[in-house]
Amino acid sequence: MAEAAGDRRPAAVEDANIEKPLLRWSPSSNMRRRASGDLSLGLSCPSRRPSFRRDVGHAAAETYRITRLALTLLQYLGVGYRWMTKFLALACYAILLMPGFLQVGYYYFFSTQVRRSIVYGEQPRNRLDLYLPKDSNEPKPVVAFVTGGAWIIGYKAWGALLGRRLAERDIIVACIDYRNFPQGTISDMITDASEGISFICNNIASYGGDPHRVYLMGQSAGAHIAACTLLEQAIKEAAGESITWSVSQIKAYVGLSGGKDFVDALQTVGAKAKLVLYEGKTHTDLFIQDPLRGGRDQLLEDLVAVIHASDASALAKDAVAPRAGQLVFEWQLKMARQISPF
Repeated sequence: MAEAAGDRRPAAVEDANIEKPLLRWSPSSNMRRRASGDLSLGLSCPSRRPSFRRDVGHAAAETYRITRLALTLLQYLGVGYRWMTKFLALACYAILLMPGFLQVGYYYFFSTQVRRSIVYGEQPRNRLDLYLPKDSNEPKPVVAFVTGGAWIIGYKAWGALLGRRLAERDIIVACIDYRNFPQGTISDMITDASEGISFICNNIASYGGDPHRVYLMGQSAGAHIAACTLLEQAIKEAAGESITWSVSQIKAYVGLSGGKDFVDALQTVGAKAKLVLYEGKTHTDLFIQDPLRGGRDQLLEDLVAVIHASDASALAKDAVAPRAGQLVFEWQLKMARQISPF
């Protein structure tokens, strides 16, 4: 992850400041009208909240989707001894961290600061979630986040914990959903991510965001998809193709637990890129266990330092910001780390 000069902290995060480019099911028309109506309602009356019954129904639908994604993963992993062992480890991992997941889930479904399932495109998975700061007095920086999931079980709700933590620091987070395999290919995932970024760049001002301070971030498979999206967009721009957003609109790219050799390739062509290693961290420590632990979150602090680098007032607030509370006991976190299948 690229940060302000002087960062000395050595899983693997990359970040590149982006300069100007050198380098089947289809919803019915009625459903499209309803989706469009929901979006315009969110733009004009952001304070209105859906009924409790609708929230419960949405929670049930999301739970069903998550269960179906898990079953899809099992289908493609197979049912051999090795994968059954992995599945049991995953189940135990989730059970140990469930107290924290439940609290994050409650925030996701019932917080007035979360706008769920905003439509950004025509495909069934073309939705995104927005995590908004409580203070809306001035335009906020924005993180467009692409979640991981082995290209099979990626889902926008996986970014709820990151969204919550960054929103507490006056940063808007937009978690982009996208088609997974076998519903879509890697190219489809990149297309979806690109459409989501386009929506953010062109519409985030309506939600209190600053379109001139948009940062792109991805985790695991999402880091790969986000990086490929940037490269494809740069190629389109260089070829003079019609575009709806520009690479130059992205202030920086952050790849968390993604491919580290992407950094070397960028440096080879003269781009400003930096690799930061977090010693002793696993694939999920920075994204799941550390935020659930509360207290000082090194990744969060590094992200905020980059995003607020040119905002002295925001940096002053960050210096005295209260630490997040612990959502899971330490013994649970340690046991989960030991049995994690990731």
